[in-house]
Amino acid sequence: MAWRRGCDRRLTGLGNVSKKTSEVWRLRKSVDFSWGSPLFNLALLLTVLVVGLSIALLPLTLAGVAVLGSVVFLATVIRPEHGLYLLILAVPFGSVREITISGFTVGAAEALVGLVLAAWLAKHVLSQSKVMVAAGEVKVIYPPLVLPLLIFLGAILLSVTGALSLKYSFKEILKWLEVLGIYLFVANVIEREQARVVILVMLLAGIGQAFLGFYQFFGRVGPAAFAALSGFVRAYGTFEQPNPYGGYLGLVLPLAWGLLLGTGGLGYWRYWILDIGRLLATLGLAMMGTALVMSWSRGAWLGFAAAFIVMNLAYSRRGAALFALLCLLVASVLMLGSVQALPQSIIQRITDFVPYLHVFDVRGVKVGPANYAVVERMAHWQAAWGMFNDRPWLGVGIGNYEAVYPAYALQGWPLALGHAHNYYLNIAAEAGLIGLGAYLVLWGAAFWQAWKVIRTTQGYWRGVAAGILGVLTHLSVHNFFDNLYVHNMYLHVTILLGLLFVIGQKIAPASIAPPSDKILQVPPNSPEFLRLTGTRGNS
Repeated sequence: MAWRRGCDRRLTGLGNVSKKTSEVWRLRKSVDFSWGSPLFNLALLLTVLVVGLSIALLPLTLAGVAVLGSVVFLATVIRPEHGLYLLILAVPFGSVREITISGFTVGAAEALVGLVLAAWLAKHVLSQSKVMVAAGEVKVIYPPLVLPLLIFLGAILLSVTGALSLKYSFKEILKWLEVLGIYLFVANVIEREQARVVILVMLLAGIGQAFLGFYQFFGRVGPAAFAALSGFVRAYGTFEQPNPYGGYLGLVLPLAWGLLLGTGGLGYWRYWILDIGRLLATLGLAMMGTALVMSWSRGAWLGFAAAFIVMNLAYSRRGAALFALLCLLVASVLMLGSVQALPQSIIQRITDFVPYLHVFDVRGVKVGPANYAVVERMAHWQAAWGMFNDRPWLGVGIGNYEAVYPAYALQGWPLALGHAHNYYLNIAAEAGLIGLGAYLVLWGAAFWQAWKVIRTTQGYWRGVAAGILGVLTHLSVHNFFDNLYVHNMYLHVTILLGLLFVIGQKIAPASIAPPSDKILQVPPNSPEFLRLTGTRGNS
């Protein structure tokens, strides 16, 4: 019968796979880093040797750093994904301690990127063999965004031909090479359970920053320039400025809301304590949302508002209905604001930039405390526009905004501040129309991937995918008023882009594919057999 012949073919295939697997397993012993293996023992011996020498020869502080670094090194060499978890924490906290080498700032995040990629590549090289390649064991996956990333890298490399400073260009190119490397790593290494850990660690990092923001805001800890709202100080975390701090919170908050959407919203409260993911998402949504307000960053507020809208509209009809209800609540709050039910400082913060919602020449504007931030941004926008006008196709060179700024600075605004406070203008100024076009293609592809994954998943992972769509939306909106590719936040975004591929290609198919052994256990032509195989049966 047809079904028996199909089963025989399936069993024959399993026999061939079994032979290949045994050959692979014999070879794997030579590159095994599991507990007690020769390579593990060698790595452990070297680590113990380094720790011992550090304690014996170095001062206490340096010895502590060496010991901690050795432990991190050993853990990452054995399981590179452990280094990725630490990298997630290093994005917001790694800038606390940095060193400068030949003009390049190196912190924990940069070190971990190098270590994670080196450990992964080393394992890959050690695993190379004809037997493993034939068995399909060694295979690098190239996820969909690799091509747009390579196109963008090619575009910014072209812009280097007109760069004033090759050092600035090299730093920016290196940043996008890190993006490519981490994206490939996540797509190739991370699986279902590790993806869950990645999300939880991101929520923990965001909650940690929220705690720090509370301390700064209520403790009035910070520069006098950060004063806001009845003498409180704008929260800025470890980011040195409130705007990137608010931007970072806006890159984590959508994950918290997405997780709640995917796990049933705010219902079933009695099970929160049993679900660490939902517990962290609920706590994170409350704490990070409050800290976002304390940052006093209008760009972050607008970004998260846009993310919230897009997430709810994309997730489900119920989400769209929830959004409509929220709109009614916001309209009610705004009406209350007209009769002073809201604090006047919040109303003023939301509305004081409205008269400047158009392009204007800052040289004719009188600058004061009320409009300083808006006029400062416009001054840098005008400088970037001048660069773009002079070199519209290839720009002044990737990363060279700061280097050429003195030639385009408007009177009264001599400081470059590193970027144009608008990433789209910034990339147009540095890489021209070619670079801007390549960036928009890359970002359009990222949004398309997020939309596809949302449409093909359910439950928890659909919520995570919606959260990632929210992150992309926040980043796109906030980048109109700032540049969030600073403080290693681009690595946070890259990890989430890699998770999109993992969810869509590894997790979603596995959750709907029928187990092959189930097919062999059910009677032929039974309803269960037809459901599992998708066949019509014999007539």
